[in-house]
Amino acid sequence: MDLLFVVLLLAMAAVVAVLIIGIGGFAKGGAFNAKYSNKMMRLRILFQFIAVVLIVLYVFLRGQGVQ
Repeated sequence: MDLLFVVLLLAMAAVVAVLIIGIGGFAKGGAFNAKYSNKMMRLRILFQFIAVVLIVLYVFLRGQGVQ
């Protein structure tokens, strides 16, 4: 596995982690949800953007024959 693929996997894992924390906070409710729900959604969107950019970069480089 190359470095870009590993970074891509880490970015996707970060998206899943933030999503799980956000869903857990939403389900539990309370002070955590009131304080951090919007921040968690913004962080998830940022991580998703980074992951999509890395996926596109990975596919582009693989199509060019770069190993």
